[in-house]
Parts: sequence; structure tokens; C-alpha cells
Amino acid sequence: MTGGHVPPIAPGRRPLIGHAVPLLRDRLAFLQHLRACGPMVRITIGPKALTVVNSPDLIQEMLTSKSHQLSKGLLFEKLKLFGKDSLPVAEGRRHLTRRRLMQPAFHREQVSGYVQTMRDTVEPVVARWRDGDNLDIKTEMQLMAQNVVMSVAFSSHPEDETARAILASVDTVFKAALRRALLPLPVLERLPTRHNRRVTHASGVLHQAVAGIITEHRVDPDAYDDVISLLLAARDEDDATLPDDEVLSEVTGLLAAGSETTAVVMAWLFHELGRRPDLERRLHQEVDAVLGDEPLTAVHLPQLPFTRRLVHETMRLYSPAWLVTRQTIEPLQLGDTTLPAGTDLIWSPYTLHRDAALYPEPLQFDPDRWLPERPQPPKGAFIPFGSGKRQCMGDAFAWTEATIVTALIASRWRLRPVPGARTRPIGEITVHPSSLRMRAEARKTPTPREAA
Repeated sequence: MTGGHVPPIAPGRRPLIGHAVPLLRDRLAFLQHLRACGPMVRITIGPKALTVVNSPDLIQEMLTSKSHQLSKGLLFEKLKLFGKDSLPVAEGRRHLTRRRLMQPAFHREQVSGYVQTMRDTVEPVVARWRDGDNLDIKTEMQLMAQNVVMSVAFSSHPEDETARAILASVDTVFKAALRRALLPLPVLERLPTRHNRRVTHASGVLHQAVAGIITEHRVDPDAYDDVISLLLAARDEDDATLPDDEVLSEVTGLLAAGSETTAVVMAWLFHELGRRPDLERRLHQEVDAVLGDEPLTAVHLPQLPFTRRLVHETMRLYSPAWLVTRQTIEPLQLGDTTLPAGTDLIWSPYTLHRDAALYPEPLQFDPDRWLPERPQPPKGAFIPFGSGKRQCMGDAFAWTEATIVTALIASRWRLRPVPGARTRPIGEITVHPSSLRMRAEARKTPTPREAA
């Protein structure tokens, strides 16, 4: 590393293995601890060196004005398990072209038209719960979010068994991608171990399910108007349609990216409400006053400001992304340091959003910190969907979906913590609860339309 200041090495490095032990033991606490080491700090995992960027100003610089000097980095390279060059992992011109192709489906105006489909997907799931049910909230939210993505973007409504098989496959591939990013030993990825066979099988299940949906669109194209239709009708620079494997990659990547993050945010939100009956009462009062006995529509969403602030605060305190990677593709001046080409960089929205220098009482769940009359965090301090040209194009979709799920569940249920259960954050591909079981208590019975 040359030029100007050289970031310090984080304390606790051990010979040969570097910082692997604290990173594997409690990666969230380790990264949070690193924020005290300054704007940038270096860590090592075996022979591999990583530069951790803590400063919100430098993170913003990376994601905006200097993004052209960076590739997506190690984690996103491993996420190609979902699809070699799908939008979430594509680089350069391919990324720009695919983003321009798919972005119209996620414009805010378009998303408002998805509200009815989102509602009609979520309501039957919520209506199937029974008073006194002991629910695995993380799995319930994952299935709900996955079904929303599939119904809105793919016009697909899989049976419960198929939906669970897809969910299990997505989980398996995500875990493999993270493990391979943290302990990068490419030779081990190619060995016929039981773990690698499980990953291969999961990828096969996922791709087979998605391929079936694509085939249905090809057989009867006039029956669909969704993201798959958009991809099948697209033309490249040579006026040729996209190859089948590229369509498959895009759809698979979208399914994986679109279901995981919203699900864990919803799980954490109801975990917090279970501990805060005062906030739960305020949510129920708002939802009851706005919805009454009417079906939720796009018109109702702006009338749910407290519901929206609950989502906002959950995205801050439990930011799904705990690890984001980049790699310099040419020498990069960042702050007063020149980073050579090939430098691996990481940053953490999770730890950024919990920094006491940026947020008063950062570990307190306080949705009212987002009231307009309250002081707001500085620019770049709250970026749950990233920033710049690679900002997640599904942000409006996620905000809308999370608000709808929160309101629909709150209109029908109280979710109470199971006595004696302990829940802690785990940094996998997202920050998810270690275990979260809650008991459903009915507030009202479903209408025939909700139960349909």
C-alpha cells in the first residue's frame, strides 16, 4: 500500500491465521469493534489482507464518484453461484445494460401498481395462522417475501412444498457464497465433498424451479406481463434475444436478492414489537384507524407514517447487509491513502448504522428518531440499499412490501415472544435472528376475502 497514510492493522491478529478467529466467532461484534480503529483499518484472514472502510464519507466516495475504479469484489464473485452474470453481480457495460432493461419494472410509479398483488399474496398466509400458533417467524417471513417476489415479478404461485424447497435452496447457496468469501480456498470449492454436493444439488433445485416458470412464459407469452416477459422480449446490441442461460441467471438472481432482505427486516421488526407493547399499541391504533375493515390499497400507504417509521428504524438497527465488498481495479486514492489495484475492501452498513458518533443512543429501537422535526443523521450515514449507480433498484419495492406486510399482520395479530427464548443477531448473508419463535394472538377473525 503506497502513498500517504497507511491504515493500521487491527489488534488481535494471530500468526498465520490473522483475524480469522474473531471474525468467525462473532463477526458482527468484531466489525463493530473495528469502527474505533479509525476511517480505515486493515485485517487479515490467513494470507489474505482486507481493508475495512468505516468512514461514511469515504464509503460514499467509494459508491459514487469513485465507483468506476472498483469492482463488486469477493462476496459478489461468490454469489455468481446463483447466476454467472445476473444483475446483482454483473460488472461494467453488462451491468448498465441489464439495469436499464429491468429498472422500469421497479420505478416507484410501477411499484404502486403492485400493491394489490402484494396484498393478495400476503393475506392468505396471515389468515392461515391460528390463535395460539407457535410460529417460526423468520421462516414465515421468508416464505411470504419469496411468494411476493414470485407473484409480482414472475406471475408464479408455487405450492407450499415447492416454495419451501426453493427457500431451502436459496439458503444453502447463500451460506456457501459467504463461507467461500470469508475463507477463500478455491481448490476446496471444486472437491466432491458432501458440502459441495449439497450446494450443487441446491443450485439444481433452484434453477429447475425457475426454468419451469420461464418455460410457462414461453409457451403462452400473451398470458404474462411481468419481469420474465421483459427479459424474454429484450434484444441485445445485435438485435438478438437473450440466451436462455442469461434469462435463467437474471430470474434466479432476482428471486434470491428480492426475498431474503425484506424477510429478515420483517422478522426483526416483530421481534422488537414483541418487546415493546407501547410501540405495538401505536401501530395497531394507526392501522385500525386507516384501514378499518377496508382492503389495503396504494391510497392507504401514505396514511401509515408510523408503520413506515417502524420499517425505517428496523432497517437501521438491523440492516440486513453486514458485509459489502469491493475491489480496486486500478490505483485508488481514498482519503489520504492510495490503494493499489487489487485491494480488497469491505464495509458494513450494519455497523455504520449503529455508530454512536452518527446516531444518539444507537442501540435503542426508536422509530420516532425519523420524525422530520428530529435531527437527522448526516449524508451517507443511512444507506440500507447502497448508493450511487449500484444502489439497489428494488428499494421502492422493498419499502412498499415491508409496509404492507407490517400493516396486514398488525391488523389481524399480536405476535408475542415465546417465554425463555433468546434471540441474537447472526451475520450470515444477511443479519438474521439466531432463532425467533413467537405466539400468534388473534386481534380479529379473517374476512372471507382474506381467507380465500
